[in-house]
Order: sequence, then structure tokens, then C-alpha cells
Amino acid sequence: MQVLEADTRPRAQRRSRAHVAIIGAGPYGLAAAAHLRAAGVETRVFGEAMSFWQDTMPVGMLLRSAWRASNISAPGHALSLDAYQAARGNQLPRPLPLADFVAYGQWFQRQIVPDLDPRLVAHVAPAGDGFELTLDDGEVVAAQRVVVAAGIQRFAWRPPQFDDLPRSLASHAVDHRDLGTFRGDRVLVLGGGQSALESAALLHEAGAEVEVVLRGSCVRWLSGGKQRLSWFDRARDRLLRGPSEVGPQGLSWVVELPDLFRLLPRTTQERVARVCILPAGAAWLLPRLRDVPLNTGRSIVSAVPAGDRLRVQLDDGSERELDHLVLATGYQVDVARYRFLAPPLVRSLARLGGFPWLGPGLESSVPGLHFVGAAAAGSFGPLMRFVAGTKYAAPALAHGVCHPAVAT
Repeated sequence: MQVLEADTRPRAQRRSRAHVAIIGAGPYGLAAAAHLRAAGVETRVFGEAMSFWQDTMPVGMLLRSAWRASNISAPGHALSLDAYQAARGNQLPRPLPLADFVAYGQWFQRQIVPDLDPRLVAHVAPAGDGFELTLDDGEVVAAQRVVVAAGIQRFAWRPPQFDDLPRSLASHAVDHRDLGTFRGDRVLVLGGGQSALESAALLHEAGAEVEVVLRGSCVRWLSGGKQRLSWFDRARDRLLRGPSEVGPQGLSWVVELPDLFRLLPRTTQERVARVCILPAGAAWLLPRLRDVPLNTGRSIVSAVPAGDRLRVQLDDGSERELDHLVLATGYQVDVARYRFLAPPLVRSLARLGGFPWLGPGLESSVPGLHFVGAAAAGSFGPLMRFVAGTKYAAPALAHGVCHPAVAT
């Protein structure tokens, strides 16, 4: 019997191979692995399971997406939230708490990728007819294909006017996991979307004095701001709105079909995407924000340090002295901000603004390099910005990898 000896070389000298390497183990990376492995494709996945959700989203957060739009895709609709709930043996709350969604994703990972490699990918470069991935400990992995499922953390957008302010006074919402650290502080939240409104609710509940400032003339509430809809309204909404509930009634069915979206003229794509991702808040936040000022139709014209505080002036001339400014200003995709992508690789990508141009199989202009998640939204529409998009992206990716002649 042949005895295999362990590789005793330092990791920096080790080399290994993979047919497909997936960078990221959030919902998109896990869904991609589920469909690729089900198709018999040898796949390695790198990163901590659900790390973005667990390490950067605020404690106490609830998912805005409906239950049916929060499933991570697996072949045959297996490993759904319903399956996870049954495995737990008890009912999960709705709306779904962040902690339960993270636990669901980690349960999904244990079923699909028990061999998850938690190391980070530090560098990806072309090599022959494939790619070389250098891991954070120096090991090199050769892969024929690479799937970038690295999430949106690198895309957090901080308006340039605040660039000179220290992070101790002005920071992005993604920088705060525990908003309880602002107890007793005066905090202004800039933004009018779910992140801004839920951050304000959590800050208020943690004992901060909080105010929201947004440019819009009003706050948009999902379901028209009604917490309880009649059975007729609910039935009509289900008919007119796609299952993923991304975008307004009617238009959401266009978003529900990414292959259709990809065929639309570019100007039409941009209009549809803009309408479907307008800032909005879940109606269940309304009672939690009853005592929080929502200052609409306003913008910040100046923000300067004043000792250990921040002096902010709005465009109506009013001023505030704050302990902190939270920038809930969203995310702007720019794949050049993925530091692990070698600059020559980024330069060779055909791009639409910061988005990579993607064809069938979510394959970029660099053969064998695929993008899933928000980075795919430029080609396949706003559904790719949400967990619900895994139901299209993962099987489409697997089909493209298994039928490369079709995906070119």
C-alpha cells in the first residue's frame, strides 16, 4: 500500500490546483458552489462563511427582504429558509433577524461546502490559460476559472466632501456593527434608505439622540407605508410584483428576468435600475422612528471639526454640533477597488462604469473570470444586488462553466 507523505513545505512554497476557485463565502459564493458541485464541477471556496453579514451589519438588524426573497439558491430549491427552519425545529421570526440569517447561511455552508477554506485571497493574476491565486499565507492556487463573489464592502461610498474628516467623527454605516457604542451621543444619520432608517432606529433604541437628514422631499416606505394591508391589496401586490419584490409593481417583473434585462437598450437599463433601487424603508420601521426627527429635503453644506465634536451646517442655514456623523450613503460598484485583482487584469476588463461587462454565464471579457452579486448588476440588473438574485446567478454560472461554448 502506498503511503502519502504530508506536504511539509512552508505554505508560501506550496502550490495546489482547482478547476473553479470562488472568492467569497457569502450568499452568492455559497449558491455558486452549490450549483457547480451539483453539476460535478470541482470547486474550491475561499473566505469565512457569511463574514460580511456577521462582521459589518449592525447587531439587531432585520432583513428588509421578504422571507421568500431571502433564500440562498441550491439545486431543486433545497436548503431554503423553510428547510433550515424545519431542521431547527422551531419557528423563525419575520422579518428575519440578521443573526438568524447569518446562522442560516452558515448552516447552508456546512451542507454544501464543509471543506470551506477560510483563508483570504490576496492576489489574482492571469497565468497561461487560467489564473494564479495567492492566498494570504503565501500559498499559490492555480485555477482554470475564478468566480468573484467578494461582496460590496469595498464599494462603500463616502461622499467626497467628507474625505478630510477623521473616521472618529464621520464614518460609513458599514463601519459599525455595534451601534450601542453611541449611547448618550448626538448622532446625525445622512441618507434615506433602509440602512439609514434602520441605523437611526437602532441608535435611538440604544439611547443616542439621533436625527436623519435626507435630500428627498419625503421618505419612501415600502407598501406605501402601510403596516397592515387588506387581503385584496396583498393579492394584487403579489400579482403585480415579482417574487423577489425588487422594484415597483409591474417593473419588478422585468427585473425578475435578468436575461431580458440584459437585452434592453443601455439607456433603458439605467432608467429601470435607477427606479428599482431608489432609497426606501420597510414599513415596520415606522413606529420605531416615531420619536426620531426625519429632516427631508435637506443636505449638508459644511462639516468641520470643533474640538472633539463635529459642527454641521445644513442648506437651510441651521447648525448642529454632533458627536458623530453616520454616512448611510450606500455603495457604488467599482471592481477596480477589489484589491486582490491584479491591475493588468482590471485593465483588460471591459467595463460599464465600475461594473464589469458580463455575458452568458456571468463571464467577463477575460475568459474564465466570472462575477456574481452586485458586480453583475451592470449587465443583469438590480436583482443581482439582493440575495434573491442567487436563484438566477448560480444556475446561470454553472451552465456557463459546464457549457463554455454556449457562454462565449
